[in-house]
Amino acid sequence: MRPLITLLALLLTLRSLPARAQLPDAPFTKGGGNKTATYPEIIAFYQLLDKASPKLTLKTMGPTDAGEPLHLALFSNDGVADPAKWHAQHKIVLLFNNGIHPGEPDGIDASMNWLHDLVAGSAKIPDNVALAFIPVYNIGGCLNRGEYYRVDQNGPEAFGSRGNSANYDLNRDFIKADTKEALSFAGIFHYVKPDVFVDNHVSNGADYQHVMTLISSQHSKLGGAMGRFMNQSFEPGIYKLMKDKGYDLIPYVNNFNDTPVSGWPEFMETPRYSTGYAALWDCFSFMPETHMLKPYAQRVKATHDLMISFVEFASAKKDSILATRAAAIQEKISATRFPLRWELDKSKYHPLLFKGFEAGRKPSAISGLPRLYYDRNKPFEQWVNVYNVYAPKNFVEKPKAYIIPQGWWKVIERLKANQVQMRALQHDSSLEVEYYQVLGYSSTAKPYEGHHPNNLDSVRTLVRKMQFRKGDWLIPMDQPANRFIIETLEPAATDSYFVWNFFDPILNQKEGYSAYMFEDTGAEWLKSNEDVQALLRQQQTDTSFAKNGRAQLDFVFKHSPWYESEHNRYPVYRLVK
Repeated sequence: MRPLITLLALLLTLRSLPARAQLPDAPFTKGGGNKTATYPEIIAFYQLLDKASPKLTLKTMGPTDAGEPLHLALFSNDGVADPAKWHAQHKIVLLFNNGIHPGEPDGIDASMNWLHDLVAGSAKIPDNVALAFIPVYNIGGCLNRGEYYRVDQNGPEAFGSRGNSANYDLNRDFIKADTKEALSFAGIFHYVKPDVFVDNHVSNGADYQHVMTLISSQHSKLGGAMGRFMNQSFEPGIYKLMKDKGYDLIPYVNNFNDTPVSGWPEFMETPRYSTGYAALWDCFSFMPETHMLKPYAQRVKATHDLMISFVEFASAKKDSILATRAAAIQEKISATRFPLRWELDKSKYHPLLFKGFEAGRKPSAISGLPRLYYDRNKPFEQWVNVYNVYAPKNFVEKPKAYIIPQGWWKVIERLKANQVQMRALQHDSSLEVEYYQVLGYSSTAKPYEGHHPNNLDSVRTLVRKMQFRKGDWLIPMDQPANRFIIETLEPAATDSYFVWNFFDPILNQKEGYSAYMFEDTGAEWLKSNEDVQALLRQQQTDTSFAKNGRAQLDFVFKHSPWYESEHNRYPVYRLVK
């Protein structure tokens, strides 16, 4: 009954609270440092803050798979609750996302504590900063509350599950957008247009002394002026601010096969992840990861202090951040080619002072075999190598525009959700285009987040004049969305829509033939096509092919005009002239 009583108390306070009155404590504070708020408590508290102060406005945004809408809290000292006006005022805009994995609720409670203090006046932000918060992103997971998720996590007492209402991991869904949450997030992101994005998480894995670790948008992947600023200014600045607050911040310990003393590569986030998605829009993006084995109150405070550090750095470096972002956007608009993949450069690394616990092996109480353990009675400090340089590869030349036939509406829907500039053809048109013929690919045997992702082995690039219909979509490549377009529509990109199965229907042959009928039709056609005869004779030098009559008949069919041209033809066309 206690959560219900707490919720009723909040709602009664909400009805009677005069503007700027004394605020009740945030739910986390009332819970003694080891409880996280329930979903109804969270929303009721944000509504209370909205009522209490003109500086905070709570907006209802898009739908979720849970049937509840996402909310967005907007905070600025002048009470302006319009991100477009924030940007017009040249404020630096930060967006904080919480509860994408509700079993990792540190950001949920840290944000409520901080906003409580901001509304009460016991904390302040600079006037050149504006803040936006998603109170809980994974509402379905937050409602699915229990004490057995995140086994061995050190608090809180009960929390939500990782999967959303449809059991998707929402931090694998940003680019493919299978969920209503992802489509709604795109709307929020493009409404806020943040300069800095922070997605609060909790890490598991090895044991060590550090309370907070951090994933930053990989500077090599950001590239250009933005990558340099991230690597040389933003990251070092945040590390210094946290050091001043008593935290030895380190990069996310991306090592799961060995103890951390062997070093690790910094995490390369692709657009399926929140920070990888945000980076497509030249947004400085970060994923804090508190350590799950630390007490909950300590983790919440570390998250709170890190968010404040982001505000401090963003305020002090506002002009540099805004100028760097503007330059990066122009770089993407004018770029003539883009990398599609990045590969870790193992020759380049930087030393890091790692504070760990000695690891050892002892017999497992379950299997009797050696198992890993960490001895907290034996802390140590050691310099380790962290690899943080990725080399770009698989470059593609930027076309003048892409063309997508209107039948591929699932792809078009996602492009529109991300405000990609595109226009429908006004007339049936004949255009010379480049396109890819898929020669080889493989798919994962096991499903992954609702898909069997494809791996593209090889393609052939062809050029021909093709007919397009009125209503087909033309996407010019002189816009801020250039990188988003490249990484979704070029099939070889890591998280392209080809990889995520949106174009799988082309991989299945629809039109067939009756062998006994086509034997005569094919033979007659072959007589007048000497080039195909030559190709067939060359293929017949393969003994197994020469002994397989059906394979030879199929070879002729696939070289004949009856073979469907759409089979394995990637249906995104490149206008290059």
